[in-house]
Parts: sequence; C-alpha cells; structure tokens
Amino acid sequence: MATHTYTTVVTWAGNRGTGTSGYRDYGREHDISADGPPSIPGSSDPTFRGDRARWNPEQLMVVSLSQCHMLQYLHLCAEAGVIVTGYVDEAGGTMVTRGNNGQFAEVVLRPNVTVASADMVEKAVALHEDAHHACFIANSVNFPVRHEPTVTVGSG
Repeated sequence: MATHTYTTVVTWAGNRGTGTSGYRDYGREHDISADGPPSIPGSSDPTFRGDRARWNPEQLMVVSLSQCHMLQYLHLCAEAGVIVTGYVDEAGGTMVTRGNNGQFAEVVLRPNVTVASADMVEKAVALHEDAHHACFIANSVNFPVRHEPTVTVGSG
C-alpha cells in the first residue's frame, strides 16, 4: 500500500474592513494554491453571496470527479488499444440544501469520446465502467456518480 499526501493553501481575501462582523459584511473571495500550479480564484456559490467569476467548492467537486474519470479512462484506453482522439465531458452535480446544511445528491458525467475507428466503439463504451471503479475521487465520495458516455468515430 502506498500513501500519497496532498497539501493546499486557502487564503481568505474577503475582509472588507470589519471582518465577519455580520453575514453581509464580508466577502467570500479566497485564493486556492499549492506548490507548483497557478492559483485558483475561489468564492462561494452566488446563491450564498459568492462571486460568479470565481470557482466555488461545488464546481471544484464536480470537476474533480470529471477530471479523475477522464484520466483513468484515457489510461485504460491506452492499455486496451482504444485510440481516443477527443474527449469532452459536460458534467453536472446536484446538491440539496436543508437550512444551513447541504450535500450532493449525485454527479453525472457526460463524456463525449471520439475514437479512431468503428471497431473500438464497443470497448470504448465498456471502459467507462472500469474507469468509474478505478477513479480515486469517485471511490471517496458518499453519493452516486453516474456516467452517460457517448462514443463516436472520428473522421479521416
């Protein structure tokens, strides 16, 4: 068994002069950073007084699941001889709130995959199930993560 550690830094930037003196008196702006990659501007969802121009934690949860699935899928395709020439996932998540609490009900991944030839389509579709079971992030959440893939054959 191997252990991997991930370190991030979240720095709040929303003090408007009076700190958290009232719910409407502070900004939700923050920066997410780690050693190496560029910073990500973060906030809360606009529903919760956040800045629409910044990433919110709910979006980051959905994109983490989408990104993990894609990376596992591409790896499995390479091993299986399925040549992927295009991949776009328009994923969506549903969160349910009750008062001040909430949780995700589900995330649906909708990868649209392009493969090099028609004889790869069936295997390309089947590998999504394997990628789902191999995804570290999907294995770590307590809500359903479904996938609705489409696979097409590229031209030329």
